[in-house]
Amino acid sequence: MIKRTLVFTKACYLGMKHGQIRYCPKEDGEEERIVPLEDVGFVVLESPAITISTRLLNQLNQNKTAVLLCDETHMPAAMLQNLDGHSTHAETLGHQLNASLPLKKRLWQQLVKAKISNQADLLETLGRQGSKKLRHLANQVKSGDSDNREGVAARVYWSELFLNPDFTRDREGEPPNHLLNYGYAILRAATARALMSSGLLCALGLHHQNRYNAFALTDDVMEPYRPFVDQIVVETVSHGVETEPLDPSLKQSLLGVLTMDTRIRGVRSPLMVALSTTTASLARCFMKKEQTVQLPSLL
Repeated sequence: MIKRTLVFTKACYLGMKHGQIRYCPKEDGEEERIVPLEDVGFVVLESPAITISTRLLNQLNQNKTAVLLCDETHMPAAMLQNLDGHSTHAETLGHQLNASLPLKKRLWQQLVKAKISNQADLLETLGRQGSKKLRHLANQVKSGDSDNREGVAARVYWSELFLNPDFTRDREGEPPNHLLNYGYAILRAATARALMSSGLLCALGLHHQNRYNAFALTDDVMEPYRPFVDQIVVETVSHGVETEPLDPSLKQSLLGVLTMDTRIRGVRSPLMVALSTTTASLARCFMKKEQTVQLPSLL
């Protein structure tokens, strides 16, 4: 089932009524609304003037709904994290904690190869140069990506994607980096939600390792899904849409990444569903029930 994404940008009160989400606007002229709680997969709280009840937060948590809080720049900055999100959490976590270094390196190899392949797919779809070179690099990825084929591919990919050899992917960089930042933040939250639902610990990464990063595994697993965000951004830019400031219509477009069509082993599904397929497969790899992670294909 595809879950709804709710984005609240104005001052309001969010509570519960008859077991459903109750939206009460603080501005005159807007009516109170009731939203079925079970239909909601993501809630984005953008305005600092929003008041939300603890009862609703607890219910959203029980329903494994991702709740994102935005900072003063209206970018997602924090997320409600379920501490007990899976029936066999302890067992799954034990396998993750005991995973050998060779296993983690092989899994990272698969993620990098899928990411570069999807980057090649996107360039090919757009009629850009470089797709053949990226496919060659994808086939060269070794265990743990010891030769950093990911970095080599990135230099080719970004220069071709926006038809700008001077473009650099940088969180603080020039537009359209701000669009990529927002899209990746949404994707990161969706990935974290899927990992927690599969009983995995987001902080324990395969490749990304940082004592200050509570979402290292999230950053690993989302890599093959990044080109889906890139596709929305490049199409937005190519259509000449004004991207500054990052208005609600642009954010809504980027939130659309959650329902984008993906393909895993020939089966098509929305990206939100595909993420759960990937994380459940990763859990089975940690448990040595599978050897390869089920990863998305852009084409």
